[in-house]
This record gives sequence, C-alpha cells and structure tokens, in this order.
Amino acid sequence: MNLVIVESPAKAKTIEGFLGKDFKVKSSYGHVRDLAKKGLAVDVENNFKPEYIVLEDKKKLVKELKSLVKKSDTVWLATDEDREGEAISWHLYDVLGLKADQTKRIVFNEITKPAITGAIENPRNINQNLVNAQQARRVLDRLVGFELSPVLWKKVKPSLSAGRVQSVTVRLIVEREREIENFTPESSFKVSAVFDVDGTDLKADLKTKFKTVEEAKAFLEKCKDADFTISNLEKKPGKRTPAAPFTTSTLQQEASRKLGFSVAQTMSVAQKLYEAGRITYMRTDSKNLSNTAINATKDIIPEMFGDKYLKNRRYSGKSKGAQEAHEAIRPTDLKLSEAGNTNQEQRLYDLIWKRTLATQMADAELERTTITISTNKSDEQFVAKGEVIKFDGFLKVYVESTDDDDNVEEKASGLLPPVKKNQTLQVKVIEATQRFTHHAPRYTEASLVKKLEQLGIGRPSTYAPTISTVQKRGYVVKEDRDGQKRNYTQLTLKKGAVEEKTKSEITGAEKKKMFPTDIGIVVNDFLIENFDKILDYNFTADVEKQFDEIAEGKVEWSEMIDRFYSDFHPNVEDTMENAERAKGERYLGDDPKSGKPIYARIGRFGPMVQKGETESEEKPTFASLQKNQSIQSVTLDEALVLFKLPREVGSFKGEKITANVGRFGPYVKYKNTFVSLKKDEGDDPLSVTEERAVQLIEEKLEQIRQSKIKTFEEEPDLEVLKGRYGPYIKYKKKNFKIPKDVSPEDLTLEQCKEIIEQGPAKRKTRTKKTATKKTKKSTAKKKK
Repeated sequence: MNLVIVESPAKAKTIEGFLGKDFKVKSSYGHVRDLAKKGLAVDVENNFKPEYIVLEDKKKLVKELKSLVKKSDTVWLATDEDREGEAISWHLYDVLGLKADQTKRIVFNEITKPAITGAIENPRNINQNLVNAQQARRVLDRLVGFELSPVLWKKVKPSLSAGRVQSVTVRLIVEREREIENFTPESSFKVSAVFDVDGTDLKADLKTKFKTVEEAKAFLEKCKDADFTISNLEKKPGKRTPAAPFTTSTLQQEASRKLGFSVAQTMSVAQKLYEAGRITYMRTDSKNLSNTAINATKDIIPEMFGDKYLKNRRYSGKSKGAQEAHEAIRPTDLKLSEAGNTNQEQRLYDLIWKRTLATQMADAELERTTITISTNKSDEQFVAKGEVIKFDGFLKVYVESTDDDDNVEEKASGLLPPVKKNQTLQVKVIEATQRFTHHAPRYTEASLVKKLEQLGIGRPSTYAPTISTVQKRGYVVKEDRDGQKRNYTQLTLKKGAVEEKTKSEITGAEKKKMFPTDIGIVVNDFLIENFDKILDYNFTADVEKQFDEIAEGKVEWSEMIDRFYSDFHPNVEDTMENAERAKGERYLGDDPKSGKPIYARIGRFGPMVQKGETESEEKPTFASLQKNQSIQSVTLDEALVLFKLPREVGSFKGEKITANVGRFGPYVKYKNTFVSLKKDEGDDPLSVTEERAVQLIEEKLEQIRQSKIKTFEEEPDLEVLKGRYGPYIKYKKKNFKIPKDVSPEDLTLEQCKEIIEQGPAKRKTRTKKTATKKTKKSTAKKKK
C-alpha cells in the first residue's frame, strides 16, 4: 500500500480522486508538532535546540498515522512546497518514525492529475535547508515573544505581547497616524473653465494654481472681456500594458480594491480554490507563468477575441527578498472561465482568470490629445486633456485598480470635441475653487501589505497572519470614521460678473482604514525607545534575507540565531532592570473644582483619565475612556464628564440602579447583575433613563431565567444552566462540565455534588503545584 500524507482534508479528497486504489491519502490537518507552549522551549545553551512536542489535539491522529505507516510499503509526504510545508513533512518523518528507504517527498504547484502523477514520478528527499529556515523563524519569533512580553507586562500593562514582525507593522501604522496629526493643510485655488465648441462643452484647467483668493479674483476679473484662442493642439499615440500575473501580495491588494475582501479572507478563499484544484499555489512572490499556461492562451484568446488580441509575454523578477520558487497564481485550467462553490470563490476565481488572460493579451492602443488655450489678457494658459482608446487589447478583459488615496494626477477625460489650432472659443463659465493639500493616506490592509513588501518585511505566507495578529492583540483597529464639515470659497465668472460663495464639504471620512489604538501607540513608543534595533525596518528586512540564505544552505541557522540573541538578551535584561514604566501620560489641565491635575494615560485595564497625583497622600480617582475616545485626543471637558460616572439612574424593586463604563463598555448595574448598554440603540451611561434601564434589566433577568435548567431549594448556590458549549453546573462562581451521557434535566442534587467533587479534586492538584512553585520563588527571593 502507498500512504500519501497532505495537510488538509479538502486537498486529500481532491488528490485521492487522481490516484488509483493502491494509494490511500490522509491529512495531517496542518502541523502535528510544535514548540512546547510552557516555558521558552528553546535550549539557549545547546545551540538553540528546539523542544518540540506533539500537539494535544493531534495525538490520536498521530497514533492512526503510525498504524497506517506499518501497513504501507511507501509513504509519500505531499505537504506544500514552501518552508512551512517542508517543515510539516520533516516533523511527520520524525514523529512517525519513518525510514529513508520507505519515504518519498513530493511537491506540486497545482492539484491536477498531470501535476500529481508528475510529482509521483519525480520524488525527492526532504530539503533540510528549507526546514532550517522555518525553524530559524519559529525559534527567533519564540525568543522575541517570550522575552519581550514579560518586559511589557512589567513596564506597560499586564497581558500584553510583542512579536518581531508584528511590532514593526504597528510602528508603520503609528508613524503614519503621527504624520497625519502633524500635517497642516495648505489651500490654493484651482481654476477650471468650460468653453463652447459648436454646442459641445470643452472643459479645461488652468496650469497655475493661485495661493490666495485675491490672486484668483484678479485673474477672473481679467477674463471678463478676454479672448480665448487654441494656441496649441497636440496628438500623440500611447499604449497601456497589462499588469503582471498575481503574486500573493498583488492578489490581496486587488481583491481588497475590487471585491472588498480582507487580506485574511482572500487567503482563506484562495486556499479553498487551490485545494479544489482550481488555481495554483496561493503563497508565492513569483510572476512567472508556466509554458503550459502560456500555450493554453494561444488557443483561448484568438478563439474568444481574435488573433490580434494575442501577445504572449514572460514576466520575470520577484519582490524584494523573494523566497518562494513557485509559479504566479493562475487558474489550473484556463478554459474554465467560472469555478468555485460559493459566491466568494466564484468572484475571486473570476478575478484570477481575467488577470491571467490579460497578461497574455495585446497592449491597449490610445490616442492622447492635449489642447492648450491662451488668452490675450494674461500669460496663463488653460489645458484640456483627452484620451481615446483606438484598440482596447487587454482592457477588453481586465483593468487594474488603484488605491483611492493614491496621489495620482487627474486623469484625462475621454473624447474631446474636434478643434483646430488658432480657433477662437467662447467661454461659458470660469470657476476658481479653493482646494486643500491632503495628508498621506491611512493604510488599508491592502496598502499595508504593499508597504511591507516594498520594505522587504515578511513573506507571502506571513502578510495575512501579521495583519490579523496586530488587530487581535488590540494594537490596531480597522474601522470606518466619519468626516468633518469644512468650508471653502468658490469664485464664479459667468455672463461678465464674478460671484463669491462660501460652500461646505465633508472631509477626512475613512472607510476600512487602519488606526493605532492607545495601547498600540504606548507599546510602540516603549519598544522604539528601548529596542530600537528590533523595530528598525532595515534590520527586520535583513533578518528575512538571512532566513533566505539559510534556505539556500549558505548560513547555519543556529549561528544566525546566536548572533541575534547575543545582542537581544542583554538588551532585555537591561530594560527590565532600568527602563522607566511607560504610561503614555498626557496632561489635560486642572479640575476647576478641586484644582487637581487631570491626566489621560494607560492603566491596568486600558486607557483612562486620572484626577490627582499618584504620589500624593490623597488617592487619585480614575475613569475609563469610552470606546470612541483616545489618550491622544480626549479633552479636559470630556474627561470631567467621565468623572461623573458611576451615576445613579434610579431604582427597581427597591434596589438602586447605577450606570458606568467598564472594561467591556458602558453598562447598568442592578444588585449583582450587570447589563450592557446598547450603543447602536442610542444608550449612553450619562443620559440613560430609569425607564430604559429597567427595560434592559428585565430583559437580562428573563434571559437568565430562560438559561436555568434546574435549581435546588436546599442548595441555592447550585444551578444547572444552559451554556454556549452545552449544559453545565454552576456552584459558588465555579463551572463544572456535565458528562455527555447524562441528561441535565434529570440530575439530582446528589449527582450534581458528585460531578462537582470530581472537578475540584483535579484543580486542587494544579493549585497545590502552583502554590509550591510560588512558595519556592518567594523563599528564594527572601534568601537572596
């Protein structure tokens, strides 16, 4: 028997269809082994030897695979061909106790019958260099995370964590936010005119922008009785060339712009298409297309559009510090214009199919026209630009998008009316509109991927996890924000008279943009101050290059880690011992009533405001910031309002109701029941009425009543409840799982107590060990 092991069950199912009855295909469901979660799990004194353990949820699977190995003549390790896939194969080889003469490593770029059979015919050994590159990344990231996180717990706030690439990503977002905060917009006046050409409008813009309203008004006054003539007419041929086939990064960017997908969503959908055999491997930075794909377009494009639309090209070059040796992302069968089981899969496949086809199509041929219009009353000139597509070429199939915020010059309009040089024009209207310079755009997920790639930070396999991690850790949020109203001046010259108006517009509105949180900013500033090397962009990119050199067999991985750690570890110890605690403190002003200073800063439970000094005899008072507030922008007046909480709202059944803001947002409290306020329904802790509070409390109490399966009069602290993960027993603030074969409705008090007795017995053992460890530590400290 032949045993083939892949990572995912979906991949296994597709491959099993291509191989005969002599092959059994099983999935490892990703990694079966990883660094132990407890402790560092890296032997620093022994060449940074990793301590690997089989993952708890994979022990049963490993046992099953070992059993299948014994019955197999040959084991084919068919995990992905990148470093992560190579490492999974290596771990499987080791954990399953495979032998070299019975094991074959196979790789393929697409899950099609020719690719799979071709791989079976050309097996190879496990590439230890690729494995070492993955080990180096895993060990280095563990060292950084394990040693930096306790520093943050002590110097910033408990429960924080830090990562090598994630911290640099947060730095990019924080620096962009500061750049925006420090930006001062400058205004100028853009002048546009509409001329009449035999009943057709010709729109043109003045080459010069005026700094002041006076200059703009003076120019419009000159134009009152001016003559306008076409002083130059220029026509030039032009062309547009298709963009290269998709890499991981460009697919993530285009799927974000065109489909509105997040980076993680794009990778998840692409993974499903790959596993179903519809597209090639989706983690790649290669722009190359195989001969098979290029040859397929030689039939498809002429058949669909005609011979003149075909133009085969080869794209070379990879992104900075490229590691992956795959092909670009393309459909496995270009004849298939539609594929995918879900709407998302179909839309992403359509994008990939069109982009791939466009790369092998002819350039678009254009005619660009520039009309220059002069006046006898000024040296200033108006210019009109038009662009006409003479032959659409690849544009018939695909047009690449750009980020809305890209600072591109204004695009040429389409067809311009026919005109001649020296032709006199009648002006219909001239407008001078006040415009403002704009700050650098905030990052979207897609533009952040583009920036990381430009800097050489991270790789195709790390972009999506990095961006997800910084959001999960609460250092960055992706959200929409409303704009603000702004007035601007517009001057209009029409029928010989200049009119001035003040108009308004909404500016600064953001959609799905990345913003740093208060804690993200404080952690970033602390790390830059104390670990500037780790957060240096060039250093991070250089580490990636060293991983590449390990993958190529040029560098010994443990030596690379040793060079890094010999600088990093002393830096950690010095910071732990000597660095100041980071509070991210900002002085807002003094309380008008007490005269005490008020600060906005990071506290144990997140961003807050503080009234009074920490060191003073009288203890300071605190209030948490609300979700839409930040340390950087909260005002003294807003802080004073926060100190009005907790606020007494009224009473219910003779008991007091209070409103406040806690770790999880605004709430009302009744006895020991906490009820979240519903922001989307207009609830606010500072204005919520007694009537509304009672309504919310009654809803919550009814919900609690509905969740109760059983109670016992003789033991009021014991309840049988419905939970998210099934029924459970709650007793004195502790939860106890009910065995699956027990009906919760039929439980007696004695049976409940038996279940409770089983729970604490296990817990006591753990608590005892923990207590012993703590006692030993405290004793050691005392002795010291």
